[in-house]
Amino acid sequence: MKTAMILAAGRGERMRPLTDFTPKPLLKIKGKALIEYHLEKLALAGFEKIVINHHWLGEQIEIFLGNGDKYGIQIKYSKEINVLETGGGIVQALPLLGKEPFLVVNGDIWCNLDFNEINLNIEKLAHLFLVSNPEHNLKGDFGLENGFVINEPQFTFSGIGIYHPNLFKDYEIKKLPLAPILRKEILEKNVTGEHFKGQWFDIGTPARLEMLETMLVV
Repeated sequence: MKTAMILAAGRGERMRPLTDFTPKPLLKIKGKALIEYHLEKLALAGFEKIVINHHWLGEQIEIFLGNGDKYGIQIKYSKEINVLETGGGIVQALPLLGKEPFLVVNGDIWCNLDFNEINLNIEKLAHLFLVSNPEHNLKGDFGLENGFVINEPQFTFSGIGIYHPNLFKDYEIKKLPLAPILRKEILEKNVTGEHFKGQWFDIGTPARLEMLETMLVV
């Protein structure tokens, strides 16, 4: 079963006041919630189970999306009582994600990456999609060298990655960022990656949300 996880637990502080009463993944572009763009693309690409973690106003996400029937997929929810950040959120959701590699997508991005082209059968513990540095992250996060991710800032992490459950096997459920986990395995050459050159937007502020609303043609 092709499985993906959408990260939707963030408070969206930089998006306030838009996120005071609406969780960021339910903010709309062209009349459609951000998270719906992901769900529809994942369904078209043959993903059958989607795990969504949530915290801030998470009950709204569950009510809005339901069990996934209207998207032709199965949705499972991982409710976080306390914010666990990306790494901790994935660790908590592992029982729902299964024993095979799975795709993880940030809920607050938009991109035209074709999920049909994603191969979950990775040879290492992780495979990251990197993008050219946007204006808000000119320094970058990671680099690429012969298909492997390196700990040198060259590109920006897109928020899209494929992970093997074993990447998280030594970690407990607690507040835990993802970057230190990845950087540790990068040193062991356990993380591959590629440069995605298509359209990608990090919808981190109301201004960027408005810009995408203006630019996007659907």
